[in-house]
Amino acid sequence: MALLGAQKHGIDKLDARMLLLHALGKNPLDAAWLLAHGQDALKPVQAAAFGTACTRRRAGEPVAYITGQREFFGLTLHVDARVLDPRPDTETLVEWALELLVGKSAPQVIDLGTGSGAIALALQKARPDAQVTAVDNSTDALTVAQANAARLALPVAFVHSGWLAQVAGRFDVVVSNPPYITDADPHLPALAFEPRSALTAGPDGLDDIRQIIAQAPAHLRPQGWLLLEHGYDQATAVAALLEQAGFKQVQSRPDLAGIARCTGGQVS
Repeated sequence: MALLGAQKHGIDKLDARMLLLHALGKNPLDAAWLLAHGQDALKPVQAAAFGTACTRRRAGEPVAYITGQREFFGLTLHVDARVLDPRPDTETLVEWALELLVGKSAPQVIDLGTGSGAIALALQKARPDAQVTAVDNSTDALTVAQANAARLALPVAFVHSGWLAQVAGRFDVVVSNPPYITDADPHLPALAFEPRSALTAGPDGLDDIRQIIAQAPAHLRPQGWLLLEHGYDQATAVAALLEQAGFKQVQSRPDLAGIARCTGGQVS
């Protein structure tokens, strides 16, 4: 009954299930438990917790912030308003990077703008032999990412830096999901709970991508790759920037909806 009530008040069915499980002190992804106990009456404290969670969700707060966790590439990450809520589409970036690392022994990989650590930790989990570095200019984000790494026992190295400015060494693959939303994007109000600095990047949304493309060649090994996530309509522009910077084999990869979501290129 609680689920039906939440849905009548505009809460998505899947969101309502996750919020109810959270209010009950269960794993928000444990749908099997909910099927077995769906008719159980809620205790007053549970009903109150569920009601508060639904109110927060109706206000636009991401479910991941309410429950405190997000599944990403098979990992359970702890997240809150200090970092972006990791999206499933970003797994495209991880999959591409892993393809490029096939056959490389002890590869060096760096994730720029790591946020919760999602990309770096997924790569480290999939390739235990890799030396993965995660960078962020936000000390708050690094605190979240380091806590996730410690909890998951994944030996990612962390660096406080604006992109590659404070980074030493060269890498086989540089990956980044940087800010790429335009300053005037009409969808920004729907993202009000997420850190603005991790979302917007100038009038065309490409300011940070330009910086990364300019800095990356000096930090890539021969034949190394730079992979960038970007907006749904930015693939052509990002590809042009990579080509202008001298990158070869410039290409894009689609997200789960078939939209060109990541673009990358290789240095000589």
